[in-house]
Parts: sequence; C-alpha cells; structure tokens
Amino acid sequence: MNGSLYKRSNLARISELQKLVPEGAKSYFKLEHTAFESKLLSMREKELIAAAVAHVTGCPYCIDVHAGKLKKQDGSMNELAEAILVASAVNAESVLNHGANAILTMKGDPADSLYSMTNLEHFNELRAQAPAAFTAYDRFADVVFAQGVVEPKVKGLIAVAAAHVLGCAYSIARYVKHYHELGGTREEMAEALLVAGVVNAGLVLSHGVNALEAFDAAESETSEIL
Repeated sequence: MNGSLYKRSNLARISELQKLVPEGAKSYFKLEHTAFESKLLSMREKELIAAAVAHVTGCPYCIDVHAGKLKKQDGSMNELAEAILVASAVNAESVLNHGANAILTMKGDPADSLYSMTNLEHFNELRAQAPAAFTAYDRFADVVFAQGVVEPKVKGLIAVAAAHVLGCAYSIARYVKHYHELGGTREEMAEALLVAGVVNAGLVLSHGVNALEAFDAAESETSEIL
C-alpha cells in the first residue's frame, strides 16, 4: 500500500468485491441505476446533487466519478462550484447548530433529551461568543443560496440531501422547510434523497477496494513472517 491510497485504477477491483458478494452488489447497482434515472429530476440535476454530496462525504472516488458524469451531462464548472458551496454551507451550519447542544452541556442542563428542536433557542448564546464570525457565515450563506447558474430550488435540494448525509436533524428541518417554501415537492425531494443515499453507500463500497489492498498487504506480511 505504498504511495497513493486513492488511484482511479483501484476501482478496477470493484469486480472482485462483486464476486465476493454477488447478490448484494447486484442489488446495489440496480438501486444506483434506478436512483439516477431521469424522472422528475433530470440526470444532470441528479449528478449535480451527487457531486455535492460526494464533497460532504469526502470520498475521492465518488468526487471523481460524479464530477465526471456531471461533465458528460453538459454540467459546467460554475454549476459544480455553486453546488459545492451549498454543501459546504450546510456542513458548516450543521456544526454550528450542534453548538446549541454544547452550550446546554456547558450550562449544566439536566434534561435527559440530548436532541430537541427547543435546543436551538440557545443558539443566540453561542452567536454572542463570536458575533463577527457568525455574521460572516450569514453573509456567506446568503450569497451561496442566492440565484446563480443553479436555480434556488435545486440548491434547496442539494441542501436537503447534504443535511441528511450529515445526519443533522436541525439542518434537515430547516432545509426541508426552505425547500418547501421554494415550491419543492415531496416526490422531487424523495428522488434527491435516494441519490444521496446511493452516493453515501457508494462511499463504503468504493472504499472496499482499499480494504482489498489492505487485506492483500496483511496476507503478504503474514506470509513473510511464516
């Protein structure tokens, strides 16, 4: 496992994983095919969502694959940049929102529930600790979600998808409401979430090639010792 841990050529070993778990792999790729079919959302919109989600998961394979597929759907650099910025804004906000939980802990809150929407009532206490930084984030988010080459409704879908991959219930509630206000539908949202789920699962599957590399190395080391 010397050198680069992530190489495009590594993905050639996906076929080995498929042979090890044929039924599971077959089911995954069938799900992937269904998720990316053009329905209410176009394939281009779905690949834009996928590329953004891949930046949230941080999977180099997924970023390369979905940015490449977006390019094949005539997606532009500007669209990709705007999608990445939306994902980064949601990621940052998720961290900030969880700061409300930290504030309650610091105050010695005895409540058994660790996750309640009422926790956000304490968010301004966190803002008060670094007002300039929070104001800067607000300005950043305003620019990110403004009309650009990517329409606001698609940005809203990217935000909802990113919030789900991050697993932040605060952000999920906020961005689903925001998407609804933009005129989004349940059906479109479900399609976007399916794409996000496939990309998230793809992170694990694609890293399986790294697991094969590591397993090979471990076997080789054991053989040398013996």
